[in-house]
Amino acid sequence: LIAALTGVGIGYAVRHHLGKNKAQGKELLAGKILEDARRKADDVMKESELQAKSAVLKAREDFNQSQDSKRKELSQLQDRLNDRELNVERKVAMLDKKEKTLDEKISEYEGKSAEVAKEKEEVQKVIAEEKDKLQKIANMTQEDARKMLLQRIEKEVHTEAGALIRRIHEEAKENADRDARRITTMAIQRFASSHASEMTTSTVVLPNDDVKGRIIGRDGRNIRALEAETGVNILIDDTPEAVVISGFDPVRREIAKQALEQLIADGRIHPARIEEIVAKVRDNMNESMRVGGEEACYKVGVQGIDPELLRMIGRLKYRSSYSQNVLQHSLEVAHLMGSMAGELGLDTTLARRIGLFHDIGKAVDHEVEGGHALIGADLLKKNGEAQIVVNAVAAHHEEVPSESLYAVLAAAADAISSSRLGARSETTEIYVKRLEKLEGIANSFEGINKSYAIHAGRELRVIVTPDRVDDNASMVLARDISKKIEAELQYPGQIRVTVIRETRCVEYAK
Repeated sequence: LIAALTGVGIGYAVRHHLGKNKAQGKELLAGKILEDARRKADDVMKESELQAKSAVLKAREDFNQSQDSKRKELSQLQDRLNDRELNVERKVAMLDKKEKTLDEKISEYEGKSAEVAKEKEEVQKVIAEEKDKLQKIANMTQEDARKMLLQRIEKEVHTEAGALIRRIHEEAKENADRDARRITTMAIQRFASSHASEMTTSTVVLPNDDVKGRIIGRDGRNIRALEAETGVNILIDDTPEAVVISGFDPVRREIAKQALEQLIADGRIHPARIEEIVAKVRDNMNESMRVGGEEACYKVGVQGIDPELLRMIGRLKYRSSYSQNVLQHSLEVAHLMGSMAGELGLDTTLARRIGLFHDIGKAVDHEVEGGHALIGADLLKKNGEAQIVVNAVAAHHEEVPSESLYAVLAAAADAISSSRLGARSETTEIYVKRLEKLEGIANSFEGINKSYAIHAGRELRVIVTPDRVDDNASMVLARDISKKIEAELQYPGQIRVTVIRETRCVEYAK
């Protein structure tokens, strides 16, 4: 037990000694660390003070430099202001000097003006005295002398002007006539086409003479039906393998010719078939006219034409004027106008367009009142043609004033084409007009279905509507038509008026 207690005491003493030594060591270490921290803090403080001083010095230096720069700028500005002030003083001094000089010159000018006014007054006085002396010597006033001088000058100028105008007019006329002859001759030479008068007959070639009997039909019913439907005269004579179709209207002759050719090719020739074929051919004529119009436009190089105008141009193929085919005449006028326009420096395409259109009114002049030139102009205007084209067509017969040189060229080309040898026959035209008038008289009565002047105008066949005109009225109608023909027409011999009233009943067995 004692040993144990002794051991415990010894252990406690040793542990206390060791703890004390350890505490002293830690205290020394802490003092050392604190001393180092104080030393480092002093160093940081010193370095911060140095940096602060350095920043203050730098800021002071920058401020001093800025102040020096501003002082320098102010000094320069002050120098410029001083220079400007000196310049202003010099200019003011110069202006004062000029003002003084100007005042001196104004004074001098006023003095000279007064002298000039005085001298002018003296000169006017001298002139007045001289005028009085001259009037006394010449025994006339100044106004009389002025009038006499003007009259003499006017007389001399009038004489010279008259001679000059006459010489210029003669030279211009000679040059114009020479150029016109040259251009006209050149145009005719360039387009020297041949002309043949329009015939009033067409020939249909037959495969054999046996067909003639079939064309005539039993008791002549087929040929009568064909003549009644087409309005032409069909001549069947001893000419081998040929039938002649006679009629003044080219459209009717063409319809009759095509219908007869189709009937011969078909082989079935009887009145009902004749009516069917003739109606079909009439419907096909519009297409034929359109194709003819396109061909004519292609020949003269004209494009962009309305389809209705194309059909009207093609219709001219079946229209004649004084026996001259109107479509061929229009093509020739178009070529002549193109040649003359080229020589004059005008638009050749526009000139040919006007030439092709110039007689288009003749396609419908039998349906519309008025001259063909104005009818054609209205037709072109409705279909959107330019005003220069419309006016040239309307003015080519001088029915309206010309607005361009193209109208003058159209009139000249039309006259050239119409006056060529053999181009036209006035006798044939008068004959055709008489036949048209004859049909017009018949159509003026009510109840008329169709009317045809045949046998060279010696017979007028009138087909009436059966449900509107009875047999008794037909006899009265024939007499009334004959009396009106006697009153309105002049004709050689006599004209036979035949009124036809026919009722056909057709039924089909199915």
